[in-house]
Amino acid sequence: MSDKPSVLFVCVHNAGRSQMAAGFLSHLAGDAIEVRSAGSAPAETINSAATSAMAELGIDISAQTPKILTTGAVQDSDVVITMGCGDTCPIFPGKSYRDWVLEDPAGQGIDAVRPIRDEIKTRVQALITELTANTPDVVGAP
Repeated sequence: MSDKPSVLFVCVHNAGRSQMAAGFLSHLAGDAIEVRSAGSAPAETINSAATSAMAELGIDISAQTPKILTTGAVQDSDVVITMGCGDTCPIFPGKSYRDWVLEDPAGQGIDAVRPIRDEIKTRVQALITELTANTPDVVGAP
């Protein structure tokens, strides 16, 4: 485990919510926080509406690919945030687990995805503030 905090975002398909969350965290926190994302049943590709919604804010997640949730990814993370698949995530002592209840953008158009994206951004900003509270030189820290 490195000195910087690490976060794993998990949703079922690793194609929408978790990818948007990882994109926001990488974009807003830079390399101050290690970012991972995975899915319990990964899709073939990233949700195109999620990719478009993030591109509207200047964040490119189009090169990402859905990844399978592994025990190692959970073990290597300090904070595990689930989005609709909490019971499939392995539980390890000493990890911080949170469940973000968010609508699934799968099969929805960009107009439906934008509010989900915006809610994820708000939650990620709060997470950055929490995780970087003791490191004021980090972008996005108070």
